[in-house]
Amino acid sequence: MTHQAYFETFPASVVTPLDPLLVPVVEAQAHAVPTEQLSPADARAASRTRVAAAPALTEPVARVENRTIPGPGGAIPVRIYTPAGPGPFPAVLYYHGGGWVVGDLEDAEDACRSIAHRVNAVVVSVDYRLAPEHRFPAAPEDCYAALAWVQAHAAEVGVDRTRLAVAGLSAGGNLAAAVALMARDRGGPAMAHQVLIVPVTSHHFDTASYHAFAEGYGLTRSAMIYYWHRYLARHEDADSPYASVLRAADLRGLPPALVQTAEYDPLRDEGEAYAHRLHRAGVSVRLIRYRGMPHGFLRFAATVGGAGQALADAVETLRKAFAR
Repeated sequence: MTHQAYFETFPASVVTPLDPLLVPVVEAQAHAVPTEQLSPADARAASRTRVAAAPALTEPVARVENRTIPGPGGAIPVRIYTPAGPGPFPAVLYYHGGGWVVGDLEDAEDACRSIAHRVNAVVVSVDYRLAPEHRFPAAPEDCYAALAWVQAHAAEVGVDRTRLAVAGLSAGGNLAAAVALMARDRGGPAMAHQVLIVPVTSHHFDTASYHAFAEGYGLTRSAMIYYWHRYLARHEDADSPYASVLRAADLRGLPPALVQTAEYDPLRDEGEAYAHRLHRAGVSVRLIRYRGMPHGFLRFAATVGGAGQALADAVETLRKAFAR
């Protein structure tokens, strides 16, 4: 496989300015109180306000069920989106973003509805434990437990247990990648695909993109330092492959991956580095950099062309993976 066989950009141009539709969004965030100056409770409130203000696609699904499932630290809230039609359906475990500190099921609502509707799959959105109240490895253990639960209870939720995938955005992309590693290391469940949307992959703040887009583009370098500091229980946890997936010694045997990065994102370089390492390990991977986009742009799929394309690419990838 050649480099060009798996790396592309959208749109295919050399230089693309920040999308004008998203300029007001990043400017508003630049004038808000910086995340690193907020308590976790206040950061969560600010995140909920941003999510509520974003335009929504609100695509139809046949049923939405809120329930809890057993987890390693107690009950895990999940929201299950079931599409119309007869099952069993393939299933996507979706993990929301928010730096492991903020975010909830509402944060992922629109993306999960769209994936369920367009892929014709059951989507299980996981409300994993948040830091700093529950530090690493609480979040990835909850996320892995949810995947194992869906496989074990496939008939109950109308799922084909042989067609499972994980997906997530930002910290959720980190958790999806970690769950793929955990599933490989623990002997299952087997997965058809992993969709990593602007993922966190390493406890390292000195890439070129971290410095080029340190502030003024929504997510800041300082905010990521804040999130990591609250997520890890010990400094040495940064070296765990389930926290910094880029540091995993061996990436062979992982499920195929779609890695989506944003041009104006501090996390861009580490996401692309992870895709390159997957490729070198023999994992089938498609890496797309969305030009003109900042971190978290998928939230604007209803109004921004690049975000709508990213959602369409994720949907296409999952549909093809499940068809195989």
